[in-house]
Amino acid sequence: MPDLHHALLRDIDAETLYRIMWLRVSVFVVEQAAAYPELDGRDLEPGTLHFWAAGDTGDVLATLRLLDDGDSARIGRVATAPSSRGSGLAGHLMRQAIATSTELWPDRAIHLDAQAHLAPWYGRFGFDVSGAQFEEDGIPHLPMTRAS
Repeated sequence: MPDLHHALLRDIDAETLYRIMWLRVSVFVVEQAAAYPELDGRDLEPGTLHFWAAGDTGDVLATLRLLDDGDSARIGRVATAPSSRGSGLAGHLMRQAIATSTELWPDRAIHLDAQAHLAPWYGRFGFDVSGAQFEEDGIPHLPMTRAS
């Protein structure tokens, strides 16, 4: 099992941060052919926590981020390297992010915007569809919420 980590941006070494961002851009911009500003400024917010799974060589195999949205939390940028898909790494990171959110903000719901085909997967972690389907960069998404 790869090592699981989480940290604030300022506490992540430059090489690891590069690998996290590389994976996100590789999946969301290149693989999904969605030309959008992947680096949106939210990574720099003081409460944003980055979660990642690292392989033996330091490669980032999966990642996500947990955002402080004030009255709620938000999980986003869930990405897994093609070579690690189906390994359960993203699930481990989801459970870790949910536990961390519950510890930090026990009375807050957690929101996310799921690619529609992944809604059942997020449902396994207690997320329910909470609004109408919408398109983002040509990809159908569903807002989902996990109650506090």
